[in-house]
Amino acid sequence: MQDTHDQSPDPRLHRLRELRAQTQLGGGADKIAVQHAKGRLTARERIELLLDKGSFREIDAFVTNRPAAVVARAVQKNAANGAILTDGVITGWGTIDGRLVYVFSQDFTVMGGSLGQAHAAKITKVQDMALKNGAPIIGINDSGGARIQEGMLSLVGYSEIFLRNTLASGVIPQMSIIMGPCAGGAVYSPALTDFIFMVKNTSYMFVTGPDVVKAVTHEDVSFEELGGALVHNSVSGVAHVAADSEGDSLYLLRLLLSYLPSNNMEDIPFVKTRDDPLRTDALLDTIIPDNPNKPYDMKQIIRSVVDDGQFFEIHEHFAQNIIVGFARLGGHSVGIVANQPQMLAGVLDIDASEKAARFVRFCDCFNIPVITFEDVPGFLPGVSQEHGGVIRAGAKLLYAYCEATVPKVNVITRKAYGGAFCVMSPRSTRGDLVLAWPSAELAVMGPDGAVNIIHRREIAAAPDPAIRKTELVNQYKEEFANPYVAAANGHIDDIIEPRETRPRLINAIEMLRNKRDSNPPKKHGNIPL
Repeated sequence: MQDTHDQSPDPRLHRLRELRAQTQLGGGADKIAVQHAKGRLTARERIELLLDKGSFREIDAFVTNRPAAVVARAVQKNAANGAILTDGVITGWGTIDGRLVYVFSQDFTVMGGSLGQAHAAKITKVQDMALKNGAPIIGINDSGGARIQEGMLSLVGYSEIFLRNTLASGVIPQMSIIMGPCAGGAVYSPALTDFIFMVKNTSYMFVTGPDVVKAVTHEDVSFEELGGALVHNSVSGVAHVAADSEGDSLYLLRLLLSYLPSNNMEDIPFVKTRDDPLRTDALLDTIIPDNPNKPYDMKQIIRSVVDDGQFFEIHEHFAQNIIVGFARLGGHSVGIVANQPQMLAGVLDIDASEKAARFVRFCDCFNIPVITFEDVPGFLPGVSQEHGGVIRAGAKLLYAYCEATVPKVNVITRKAYGGAFCVMSPRSTRGDLVLAWPSAELAVMGPDGAVNIIHRREIAAAPDPAIRKTELVNQYKEEFANPYVAAANGHIDDIIEPRETRPRLINAIEMLRNKRDSNPPKKHGNIPL
């Protein structure tokens, strides 16, 4: 059948089509070319890559930062009134793997993506729609910050966005992708969301830019050094994923969403797998070194246990002494927290404690079971840690695990010492199931340190102090630092062969599927921030 779309005699339809075409141009073809020359996609191209093909439905395309009457003249793009349709942000909804999501994408070709009153109103509208309809919201940020020409209206607009970020927290997943500059007040909306993706070498976040830093502190610093993707992924911990390109970041965000429910009332996603739930791995029987001070890679254990070896790590470059991320067990999404013996022997410090605490709380918000792989010798000692508030940071992780009502399963692979044992989800903080490998060591402190304190005088008085110390260390291990003592007291539910870890964890998730637990009625707790 012949398409007569462009042959309609109705001038009203012709006008609509002209205006619709105008909305596709953003700040104009020349500015789009500049964006492409910088290796960046346009706001619309990003949405097309993110969402399922053909699923995007735009709203508020005809919004401008000028009175409504200006729309009638916008097709002529009168430079005197400065009106540009869409006002620098594309908003609407679509699907990812068939699931509804809401999205806004700031358009740097329109006044640098700056935020004014109408721009903010478009964002808050889709935020409200996402919350009411129980669907994730994704913000693609590429903005120079507040539109100075609109004064306080810009700041009020930001505040209204921040309010909605806060109200939606824990109700729907909120994702931010930083695709260019994100400065000043613009950084706080992403910071209030659940996960921040950044692109290496092309995206930046900072409250005050390099020029202001130089003027105030006399420090010379580049955009990348001050707020680049690797800085925020490895040093500050502000961002969670660093991607090599814009396309890569959009793909990774789609992948992350596949592990998450659409809202806090939904069950976790189930993805059928061909990976045998009864599969065992004999390599796990020998992965723990005979020398308790020798490191090994905890990620190797995680990938051996989870479905198809697929592990989506969060905060990969930050606080690497602890690992957090998402995987599947028997098709069900789980969150994983694990000490990493390869980095600082897996000790807990300020950054690691806060990283894990935030992740556990996210999982608890969205009904995602938490699997903990524990090999922790304690908290990192030192003046800088104590003065920096390691007590408060450790308390955050303890609070997060205690507060969480989702299924919590712990596998102790080796060390579980002192206060660090207490904050890594033992049974005594409402852990549902605690399993241990035969290599597990549970004690107030390591055998060597304990013997030095308890038997200091006896060792010093012995004919051969070294031999006597070795004897006492072995005795301590036999009496205290082994899993059978803890199992005898019911603090460990079972001691398993390492090769059995995958089927045992899948069975535990199935067993805990209908778990019901709650906290005392209250407005909210007071986590030690």
